[in-house]
Amino acid sequence: MGATTGNGPTFHVRSPAALGHVLRAPGQLGLGRAYVSGEIEVDDLDAVIEVLDGWQAPPLDRATRVRLALAAVRAAGLQRPPPVPTAELPPRGRRHSPERDERAVRHHYDLPGEFFALFLDASMTYSCALFSRGATTLEEAQEAKLELVCGKLGLEPGVRMLDVGCGWGSLAIHAASRYDVSVLGITLSEPQAVLARERVAAAGLDDRVEIRVADYRTLDEEPFDAVASIGMVEHVGAAQIDDYARRLARVLRPGGRLLNHGIARLRIGDAEAGPFSERYVFPDAAPLHLSRIQLAVERAGLVSDHVEELTGDYAATLTHWIRGLEDRLDDAVRLAGPERVRVWRLYLRTARAGFRNGFMSVYQVRARTP
Repeated sequence: MGATTGNGPTFHVRSPAALGHVLRAPGQLGLGRAYVSGEIEVDDLDAVIEVLDGWQAPPLDRATRVRLALAAVRAAGLQRPPPVPTAELPPRGRRHSPERDERAVRHHYDLPGEFFALFLDASMTYSCALFSRGATTLEEAQEAKLELVCGKLGLEPGVRMLDVGCGWGSLAIHAASRYDVSVLGITLSEPQAVLARERVAAAGLDDRVEIRVADYRTLDEEPFDAVASIGMVEHVGAAQIDDYARRLARVLRPGGRLLNHGIARLRIGDAEAGPFSERYVFPDAAPLHLSRIQLAVERAGLVSDHVEELTGDYAATLTHWIRGLEDRLDDAVRLAGPERVRVWRLYLRTARAGFRNGFMSVYQVRARTP
């Protein structure tokens, strides 16, 4: 069964289970479950995002909603709710506890590295690239971003650097090979760390780069000259942001530099994240306002000396990632399965729309110990 919204996207409802998902969890989560499970297909995901961004359900009283739900169940012949897609991660445990944070990170990153390589550049950099300095390819733009980070940190031979949320080692490899620094990179994903170590070894940097599976809250190291946190702060949450800043400040030597790069919400009053992202994309991720992040930095005793906004760069980065994934959909399904691929196709577009419509931005903030 197909349905259109005027000149908008076409929805193909493949079975009554689609209705079952929507009735079980009305709103974004139910629609998301129907889409991820393949019970609803759409011909234009960008158009769907645009429609849903401005759509408001008509007001219905409780009695009317009950009557409509019962009528829909009878019409569809549903006997029981359809199962929740396996790609969904239900919340469990105390929010932002080390155990729950590790589970959330692994849910997003514990896919085969080959899956991410389908749409990332050769450096496997999974954060905003820098197109606004003249780069025309994704590779050039990620190279420019890595250089920007290293320049802001003032890297030079002999510097000790901590890379918080190191991913597959792109910044650590770049910094060690170009600036002759030693780097400790930490991640909560063991599969990610395994691939990062392989890439470090292939680059001949075992003597200068260590990749460790560790939580930033457990570090007990000698002070570092520089700390980079790229694309990690949005996973910390309001309840932990002050502790996050304090702990990063604590591992910096006097005069050391911190570069904090992350997504931030722009509009006051908007929710931290929607239920679809909470269950399928970045569980417990909570982009904060830049002002809240800065307050935490200042409370930690750090002095901010440079702030840069990169909204347009991230929208352009996502366009490249979307194109790369779409060009290799068969390989993506083989590596991650159809449910996860549907999640990623929607997530990348929703993120791009968020940067384009003023919901969120991305900032690099440089700070130093006094």
